[in-house]
Amino acid sequence: MKKLLPYVMIVALSTALVVSLWVNWAGHPRHPIPGPVVPVSVSDDVSASRTNAIVLAARKISPAVVSVVVTQTRVVTYDPFGGLGLDDFFRDFAPRQTYRQEVKSMGSGVIISSDGDIVTNAHVVLNATQIKVTLPDNRTFPAELEGIDETRDLALLKLKAGGLPSATLGNSDDLMIGEWSIAIGNPFGFMIEDAQPTVTVGVISALHRDIKSEGGDQVYSDMVQTDAAINPGNSGGPLVNAAGEVIGINTFIFSHSGGSEGIGFARPINDVKQFVKETRNSGGATSYERVKTGLGATVADINPTLRGSLGLAYRRGVVVVEVDGGSVGETIGMATGDVILMAQGKTIGSAAAFARLYEHLAGTIDIVIDRGGEQIRLLYRLR
Repeated sequence: MKKLLPYVMIVALSTALVVSLWVNWAGHPRHPIPGPVVPVSVSDDVSASRTNAIVLAARKISPAVVSVVVTQTRVVTYDPFGGLGLDDFFRDFAPRQTYRQEVKSMGSGVIISSDGDIVTNAHVVLNATQIKVTLPDNRTFPAELEGIDETRDLALLKLKAGGLPSATLGNSDDLMIGEWSIAIGNPFGFMIEDAQPTVTVGVISALHRDIKSEGGDQVYSDMVQTDAAINPGNSGGPLVNAAGEVIGINTFIFSHSGGSEGIGFARPINDVKQFVKETRNSGGATSYERVKTGLGATVADINPTLRGSLGLAYRRGVVVVEVDGGSVGETIGMATGDVILMAQGKTIGSAAAFARLYEHLAGTIDIVIDRGGEQIRLLYRLR
């Protein structure tokens, strides 16, 4: 019996081991035999992440962003003794020669209604003799100037077309510093022969900025500041939020190089809405400054009402609306309806600028006017 005991113990242990393995195997789920490794593609996820809010906003607004091509007539003065310091001495013998020169300039705009209302900057269309608008689909239309406000630097154009893509206008009162801002327009339009607008991205850098113009004769109040790149040709284009809503009209930049340096300014869209409302209610005759000058002549910025009442060919500029009897203005030959082209050798852009030249009368008065299509120089030496 003692000889069989080791064998009995071996059999018992073997049996226990087999039972234990069977119980363990039966109590757990069995795993399938692994197959070949199949690589997982992530291209779909990457594509989805690329289509972000900025891409969607650009797609939404771009069809309503247009190029504005303007033909302007500028008065050029040639002075044979310019720069020699002999102007006063030779002025009576060899006066300055003036002539008209047609030039083209370009800006941007945004369609705000499907029946052809377009907002742009006033400085884009100032003194325009012809305005054309090109859509991103390359359709081109002539445009009429419906209203203009130089103080807010806004203009409303009208196309004779329907069914146009139009932008959604947002609310500039709820803008947040640091939120995305997208500038869309046509920078360097004559160099880039493509009607598709350019998109640049930044943030809202500051709100309610008051900026004095370079000449110091105008203050742009309550402007939106952005670091989205705004370059020449972008003027008048929309500043857009991440929802694809227009929150401003790109107006000007601070720059030492002439290009974008990350400090741009836009007119808030709520100001634009008010301007459009005023223009529609007044038939285009928005508020324009009328100024009494030291010459005894009252001048005004040309508006649609004055154009009609005085039969003016000019859409913008400065016009004489009244001349006092016995005044210097009457003495030198100024008359109601005269369009002032130049004064003291400078091109005149506003009634206020003209009045500042003649706050104090001294020396020689030198004014170039357009009277019924004829250019006349009014030259008078004060005693």
